[in-house]
Formats: sequence, structure tokens, C-alpha cells
Amino acid sequence: MNKVLAEIIAGVIPHKMTRNRWRGLLRYGVFKALRLKRRMKHDHTPPRYYLAVCAIAKNEGPYFAEWIEWHRKQGVEKFYIYDNESTDCTKEVLKPYVESGLVEYTYFPGRKRQLAAYDDCFERHRLETRWLAIIDLDEFIVPIKDRSIPEFLHRMEQYPVVEINWLVYGSSGAKTREPGGVMERFRRHSLPTHQLNTHVKSIVDPRRVCGMIGCHEAARLCGKAVDSHGVQIKKHFGDRKPQQDVIRINHYAIKSYEEFLSKRARGRARTNSLRGMEYFKSYDLNDIEE
Repeated sequence: MNKVLAEIIAGVIPHKMTRNRWRGLLRYGVFKALRLKRRMKHDHTPPRYYLAVCAIAKNEGPYFAEWIEWHRKQGVEKFYIYDNESTDCTKEVLKPYVESGLVEYTYFPGRKRQLAAYDDCFERHRLETRWLAIIDLDEFIVPIKDRSIPEFLHRMEQYPVVEINWLVYGSSGAKTREPGGVMERFRRHSLPTHQLNTHVKSIVDPRRVCGMIGCHEAARLCGKAVDSHGVQIKKHFGDRKPQQDVIRINHYAIKSYEEFLSKRARGRARTNSLRGMEYFKSYDLNDIEE
């Protein structure tokens, strides 16, 4: 009911950013959000981690080790992984990370479960981490001007949400999956100003955010969202110029053609539709080689 009401009410708000924020607050529940805001104002429980990551995945087993190790080196201390009915090697790959305490694994079956996974993560782990990054397994956060992600975030602590732009990587002409990691195999990316790179992912203070609006933006309880330069956001991400000079998210949406077909067969996290071949063509951007 909250979701239906949110769409009806938010739909009459003309300003896109305001509309999206209210969509998130209404989906969560306005009175519930007000209670949460009051509770967070008085709860001074020290977070156990400075930076954690939340992700939902299905049959991403072969990619987990590289993704976890990259982000651990960049300063991530905890991973909340939601497994959406994987039938591959996901559990086996994650087992040593779970045993070490680096990963908290949650089996999360069902269809269109992405936002539900994020909701669960916020409710269960809100007080555990100072910052929570909401990203996917094909996304790698890359600090450019800082030695780590936490070093970047230390400058952003007055804000509840930081939005970071994509840099989309294409297939580099690869037809089949070859040995090596994703970041090693795919070295060609889109022009930085490409429209797809206006998309963002959010790193949030979970005490000042009730949840996610979709997979890109967060529903703030208070404060202002900023871009990677620390400038207050006044336009929807689709209407802003992409920024990749301070920090960025390398987005390996398709990888090789063979890997894209496997991804397509897995389905999508938020909808029941499959990605069409036009998706591969639109993301196969190989304009610049690193």
C-alpha cells in the first residue's frame, strides 16, 4: 500500500528531485520516518565500522573475490551480501569471507527483491556503520584524488548522502570470457561526458537516511545530498554533468558478449523483464583505452 500511495502522491510533484525524495519517504512511511528521525537524534551508539557495502546478487560467484578484495583495499570494512537464489558457486566463494567476519551473508529469495534487500539492510545494520555504500557486483568504487574511500568520506561527514557518478566500461571487443579479473580484462571505457555516466550510486549515512528510492538515490530524513565535489545537489542526476575527477564508479555493465548473455539470463533485480540486445549495444562503449 505504501508503494502505491507513494507513486500516486509523488506523481503530482513537478520537481523531479522533490518528487523522488517524497516517493522514498512515502514508501517507507512518513510517520515511521519521523519516529526514526527522532530515535536517531538521541541514539549515540558508536558505529562498529566506518564504511560498509550493501549489495544484492544472483549467480555472481565468479566475480565476488575480485570485487571484495578491491573494495577491502579501498577501505571497506564490512560487506552485507544478499543472495537472491544463486545456483552457482556464490556460497563457496563467500564462505571464507563469512567465516572471517568480513561478509554477512543473507539468503534472500524471491523476484524483484532489490529494494526489499536494501530495506532489510538499513533496518538491521543502521547503527553498525558510519557510511553505507549501495552498489552492485559490476560496480567498483575508484577514488582518484584520495588514497582510499574513507579518506574521501572524511570530508563529507556533515552530509547524509554523497552521489558518485558512473564511468561505463564496454566489452573491449571481447566475445567470450577470458581468464583474469574484470578490471584487468576491460580497459576501454565511454567518453566521461556520455549520458549514461550521469547515473550515480549513493554512499549514505544510514542514521540520516530511511532507505533507497531506487538503486541510485537515497531517501533522506534530514540534511542535503551532495555530489563528489561536496556541492549540494539541486538537480536530478540525469540533468547534471558527470564528475569523475575526485571519485568514480567503474561500471562493467556488460563485460564480454558471452558474459552479458549469462547476465541477461539471470534476469533483473527490480523488474521481471529481461535485458534486450539494445542494452548490450548501448553499454558497449569503448571510446577511451586506459
